[in-house]
Amino acid sequence: MAMMKKRTVTVVIPAHNEERYVSRCIGSIREAAEVYGGEVEIIVVCNRCTDRTADIARELGARVLTNEDRCIAKVRNAGIFAANGDIVMTIDCDNRMTRGTIREAVRLLNTGRFIGGGAPIRFERYSLPLYLNDLLCRASFAATGLYCGIFWAEKRTFTEVGGFVEKKAMEDAATAKRLRAYGKALGKRYTTLRHNCLINSTRKYDDLGDWLYLKLMIQNAGALARAALGDRTDLDKLLDRLFYDYNG
Repeated sequence: MAMMKKRTVTVVIPAHNEERYVSRCIGSIREAAEVYGGEVEIIVVCNRCTDRTADIARELGARVLTNEDRCIAKVRNAGIFAANGDIVMTIDCDNRMTRGTIREAVRLLNTGRFIGGGAPIRFERYSLPLYLNDLLCRASFAATGLYCGIFWAEKRTFTEVGGFVEKKAMEDAATAKRLRAYGKALGKRYTTLRHNCLINSTRKYDDLGDWLYLKLMIQNAGALARAALGDRTDLDKLLDRLFYDYNG
């Protein structure tokens, strides 16, 4: 059947000093590839790595690229534009995908009704603040339709839209909006997986506390206000600390 056509898939993983997590991320992709049954290429884009991330990725059969940009969208794009797969998926290195993820994404694309999509996000553990965070994410996705997490679309689609929107933060929502608009022009929908999800790492919460983002919003209210008025200096420093320099 056409819906079960096995198309080549590339999974792109951006990584900054992720030697603790790269193995389990690749392992989850290998399990999903086995369920899918088609050819799956894994690309790890090492971003300013000084640890064994690249070595571990190669040992596990991944293709390794390097990128020095301090912009996660540019890191993802380096992998997307180098991908050999007909379909491209992205996942962050400290996260995991569930076993049917690749199969479901390919099935949806094969219907011809969808331009691409995202995936529901579930934390790998829960507490009151993480449960509240989960509810906020679900409500936001339901209200906007801008599903993120694991992105998936045909490579030609990513090429046509120019890949991820190259901004330092909120690039995921901006990219979902870009894909949705492109799909609408073609009479296709931007959607989300229904039977599989992204298993979201809680490492920052483990290190810095489960109320992390609420505290940051309160502590950095001034920086957020200045950014809204055009001065991103303090916000960019915060983003560097939380994301681009988090693992050293």
